[in-house]
Amino acid sequence: MRLRVSRFLCLQIVVTIAIAASPGHAAQPPAASGLTTGQAAPTLVLDGLGKGSVALDGPWQFHLGDDMSWTAPGADDSHWEQLAADKSWGVQGHANYNGFAWYRRHIRIRPAPGAAPDLALYLPPINDAYEIYWNGTLAGRHGELPPHPVWYYAPYPQTFGLGPARDGVLAFRVWKAPPVSFDTGATGGFTAAPQAGSPQAIADHIAASDYQWLRRRQFIWGLDSLYALVGLLALLAWFRDRAQWVLFWIAGYALAPLMITILLGLRIPWSFNFAIGLAQPCFGITDISLWFVLIWLLDLHENRILMRVARTFAIIVITTTTLDGLLSLPLGSRSAVQLEIADGIFTAIFTLLEAFALVLVAFAVLQRKHLEVSRWLVAIFAFLTEMISVVRIATEQGRRYTHWTISDKIAAPLFTVNGNPITANNIAQVLLLVSIVYAVYRYLVEERRHQGAIEQEFRNARELQQVLVPEALPSLPGFSLTSAYRPAQEVGGDFFQIIPLEGESTLVILGDVSGKGLRAAMAVSLIVGAARMVADFTGSPAAILAGLNRRLYGRLQGGFATCIAMRLDPDGQCVIASAGHPAPFLNKHEMNLPGALPLGLQPTAEYEESTVRLGVGDHFALYTDGLLEARSHSGELYGFERLETLFASSPNAARATEAAVNFGQDDDITVLTLTRLAIGDEATALHLAATL
Repeated sequence: MRLRVSRFLCLQIVVTIAIAASPGHAAQPPAASGLTTGQAAPTLVLDGLGKGSVALDGPWQFHLGDDMSWTAPGADDSHWEQLAADKSWGVQGHANYNGFAWYRRHIRIRPAPGAAPDLALYLPPINDAYEIYWNGTLAGRHGELPPHPVWYYAPYPQTFGLGPARDGVLAFRVWKAPPVSFDTGATGGFTAAPQAGSPQAIADHIAASDYQWLRRRQFIWGLDSLYALVGLLALLAWFRDRAQWVLFWIAGYALAPLMITILLGLRIPWSFNFAIGLAQPCFGITDISLWFVLIWLLDLHENRILMRVARTFAIIVITTTTLDGLLSLPLGSRSAVQLEIADGIFTAIFTLLEAFALVLVAFAVLQRKHLEVSRWLVAIFAFLTEMISVVRIATEQGRRYTHWTISDKIAAPLFTVNGNPITANNIAQVLLLVSIVYAVYRYLVEERRHQGAIEQEFRNARELQQVLVPEALPSLPGFSLTSAYRPAQEVGGDFFQIIPLEGESTLVILGDVSGKGLRAAMAVSLIVGAARMVADFTGSPAAILAGLNRRLYGRLQGGFATCIAMRLDPDGQCVIASAGHPAPFLNKHEMNLPGALPLGLQPTAEYEESTVRLGVGDHFALYTDGLLEARSHSGELYGFERLETLFASSPNAARATEAAVNFGQDDDITVLTLTRLAIGDEATALHLAATL
């Protein structure tokens, strides 16, 4: 457990186990010592108490243990030891003591003439939970005492009314919780002398105390608010662009401190168990988020091994911090020694892993990453912040055994601004936040510029594809022609061309390039240009495919293209050759074409031709495999059975395409249909162009 929440080191584990094994460790009352012992209990005379307040200082009768008879005004406390009220019992001879102890003070009140009869108390923070008795009557409490204790992470001042002023005995029944890892052993009981006075004077006193408390925390809360604002903006920006994972991790790093402040720093009466239990994982989230901010800003995310290690460490940290937080739940009701040992084991693990941020910075330096200065500033200030944090947290563990004061010196204010103490860690956090904001701004500007360049490439590809894909179809005498083209992404890898040949014949080429997106679109432009060039020399579909194959071999970057070429003569004769492409449908039956290799795989591949004659009313359909391989949300393919049913209805290209799109488009879809018309019927051509 760490302060902000503290952590144990391995040293503490060893020391704790050793002390646990020795007799008398479980909060045995040490030898009494204090101001004096064995004297008659002194009486504090409040002479002339009026509108102001007075400190109930001087020696208080003090006794370890618990006995409810000590609430009685007449209880004999003359043999009790005496302690000062302005210091804890831990620095007055009772270091490391936890459990019950009592304070008693005999008071004689002589109010000033005309003073208000009522008496009120202002109580500075008392560790940890307590009850207050005035003349044997319970006057108030803060927290709950065992057997079901409730106490708070940072006890805060309280006020209580004691009714009409009179002589009596003020008794405090105080319970100190079992120590946690950051406990110095020097705490317990009073931290400053109580104040007594009129209700108005006490109200003024606590108002002044609250003002000073708020004033001293302006800087911390301002910094936390700034972190929260940055985190909220980063989270909103990430929701708009989920690819920018650096924004997600900045949100985690910046918002976790806000949660910690709400749990531990606002005097909200969360129980210690609840506050620590939730705050521990928040500290883990802060560390993990900083790791991944560094990974993205230092351009380390492409290192798969490093990413795997970071994810593994993140799981370990969030698990151990959560378990360590859960350890606080049994505090006060179970053996403190077993809890300390478990706390030591968990804390030793995530304390070591907290230094992973330093490893990331060192790794980036050794890799000689050529990064912007802004990113190196993040690395420098992250290194500085983590060094301060790791050293402070490591040295504050088990201080009641080691008596090290290094953590106190690190946490000591360097200077004050308007009453706000400024520490080295505060300065490092400010510098780190500013550097992160600046680096992310530069990162996003760079990403936007890069994204703009990619979008420009896509725009160029779309413009090129609009040129390559026919916007209007030529009419073919004796045929009704329809076509539809629907890319799966902004640009596609399907293509088709209708090229007039000599002798009133027409060449139809349709195909599909492996892959999707920009690379496939660039390959399409190469294929279309090559096809038109080859068609100038031959009208043979097989020869055209062979020529395309030779020109594409070695130029598709390991990919390939399926293609079907068809020469359509005015008398209805079709000569077809296929390069690994799905066979067309004639009416409701798939044609049986010879198998062949796709284009671009083997330079000497040869292709065979098949001939079919279309009669009046025959429906001929060519398509790419995006139609056949449409996939529903459940993962079911469109398949040949649905395809046969579809083409049996002689659909036009638009209707066939929409059927697959509605089923679930997964790839580029291109469909081209030809219907043989009767003599005298007017030829038609309809093209459904893609919205590019």
